[in-house]
Amino acid sequence: MLNLLETEEDESIKASLEKETKTLSAKVDKLNLLLLLNGPYDKNNCLIEIHSGAGGTEACDWALMLYRMYTRYVEKKHFKMKVLSYQAGEEAGIKSVSFLVKGMYAYGYLKNEKGIHRLVRLSPFDANKRRHTSFASVLVTPEIIKDNSIEISEKDLKIDVYRSTGAGGQGVNTTDSAVRITHLPTKIVVTCQNERSQIQNKEQALKVLKSKLLLKKLEEQEEQLNNIKGTQMNIEFGSQIRSYVMHPYSMVKDHRSQAETSNVTKVLDGDIDLFIESNLKKGL
Repeated sequence: MLNLLETEEDESIKASLEKETKTLSAKVDKLNLLLLLNGPYDKNNCLIEIHSGAGGTEACDWALMLYRMYTRYVEKKHFKMKVLSYQAGEEAGIKSVSFLVKGMYAYGYLKNEKGIHRLVRLSPFDANKRRHTSFASVLVTPEIIKDNSIEISEKDLKIDVYRSTGAGGQGVNTTDSAVRITHLPTKIVVTCQNERSQIQNKEQALKVLKSKLLLKKLEEQEEQLNNIKGTQMNIEFGSQIRSYVMHPYSMVKDHRSQAETSNVTKVLDGDIDLFIESNLKKGL
C-alpha cells in the first residue's frame, strides 16, 4: 500500500495506514512491557503496606494520599483490592494500611513502588500556610500461594488477638477477632483484621507472613549475589525513591529512572504508569 501511495496519492488510504500504524505500535509497546515482567513472582497478586513517617498529622495525611493514589491505579488497571488492616491517624489521615491487590502481573507492575515517598507542599494543617516536607514508606510483597521452600514453625510465632478498628465504611468487625503475628526469629510483624472471624484473620496473616519471609529470602540472595559481583545496589526498604513537589513548583520525579512530570494532580489520581514503565525499562 505504501508502494501504491508513491505512484498514486490517496488521502483515505494514507489516513487508514497512519491509524493502523498507531494501533499496532501501541500493541507492540504493550508486548515489550510484558516481556520485562519476567520475574518468578511478577504474575502474582501483591500485598501493599503504607506507613506514615515522622511528622504527625502531616505524615498521616500524606499516607492517606498515597493510599488513594494506589486505589485509583488499581481501578484503572481493573484489578481488585482487599483491605487487610487499617489504622487511622489521630486527627486526620492514616498511620498505616495494608491491602491485597489481585490481578495478573500486579506484583510485576507495583514492585518498583517499594521505598520512601516524599511530599513537599503548603500544609493545609498549618495556620501560617508554611511549606512542609512529609514522608511515607511503601512496602510491596508478592502473594505466595504455594512455596515449599518457606516453612514456619509454631514455636517461632507470637500470636496476639485484639479488637478490630477501622475507618468509617471499612466494614471491619468490632469483636476481638483481629490478629497480630510476630515472627520471633526475624521480628517481622503482620496484622489482619478484615475477616469476620479470628480463624480467618489468622489464616490470612500467615499467608502474608509467608510472603514476607520469601521476599526477605530473595533480597538476601540478591544482596549476596551483588557482593560476589563486587557491585553495590541499594535494595533497602528505606531508600527514597520519589518526590512529589506541590510548592513552590509542581513536579513529581523518580530518583531512580529520572522520569518526571509537572502534572502532580494526575499522578495522585493514580496515573503512575510513567514511573512504573521507566523503572521496568531501566532494568534492561
